[in-house]
Amino acid sequence: MIKLYADYHTHTIYSHGKGTIMDNVLAAKEKGLTEIAITDHGIRHFRFGVKRDDLKKMRREIDVINDGNTGVKVLLGMECNIISSEGDVDVDEEILKQLDILLVGYHLMVKPKKLSDVGNIYGRNLMAKMLSLYKEETKEANTKAIIKAIHKYKIDIITHPGARIPIDTTRVAAEAAKAGTAMEINSAAGYLKVEQAIAAAKQGAKFAIDSDAHIPGNVGNFTLGIKIAEAAGITSEQIINAVK
Repeated sequence: MIKLYADYHTHTIYSHGKGTIMDNVLAAKEKGLTEIAITDHGIRHFRFGVKRDDLKKMRREIDVINDGNTGVKVLLGMECNIISSEGDVDVDEEILKQLDILLVGYHLMVKPKKLSDVGNIYGRNLMAKMLSLYKEETKEANTKAIIKAIHKYKIDIITHPGARIPIDTTRVAAEAAKAGTAMEINSAAGYLKVEQAIAAAKQGAKFAIDSDAHIPGNVGNFTLGIKIAEAAGITSEQIINAVK
C-alpha cells in the first residue's frame, strides 16, 4: 500500500490558490504529512504568476514557519513554465537562489520568451487542439522543448505531463530518469494516465504523487494519484514522496 509523507505541489494566494502558506501547512499537518512544498506559478504566467517581490516575502514567511517547529517541513518552490521551443523556463539565477524545489510544466496562458515562440508553442498547440491540425508535429515540438528544459535546468518534478499539451511521455521519461527528475502523477488533473505511467516506469523514471491543491482542503488529497500509481504497478520505492 502506498503511503505518502509529502505534498510537493500546492498553490496559495500568491498565485491563484485560496489559502495562505500557513493554511496549507496546517492542512498538511492535519493529513499527517511531514513535508510540503509551496509551488505557486512562475512569474510569466498571465494573471496568476508570482510577483518577484512576493517571492522574497514567501521566502521569509517560510523561514519563520520552519523556525516555529510545526512538525511540517516547508519548502519554497515554483511551478515554472516552459516559455520557448528551446526549453527555457521563467526562472533566473536570482529566483533559483531562493527556491528549495523546482517544478516545471506546460501552461498555455504564459508570456513567451520571444515573439516567435507565440506561434511555435502556443499558437501551434491551440490549432492542434481546436482544429486538429499539425498534431504529430506539435507533439514532437512539445516533446523536444521539455527535454531541452530537463537538460538546461535541475528540475525536481515535471508537473502533470501531457495534461495541458501532448508530449511523448516515453521519451520525456527516459531523459527525466537520466537527470534524476521525477514525473508527476497529478491527483487533480489525473495525469499521468495509467498507460503513460507504465511507459514512464519502463524507462526507469521516478514519480511524485501530488495534490496540485488550490484550496487548503485539497492539500494531501492523493486519492486519484495513488489509484493511478497502483493500477500502473508502481511501488513506493519508485515514488520520491512515499514512505519506504
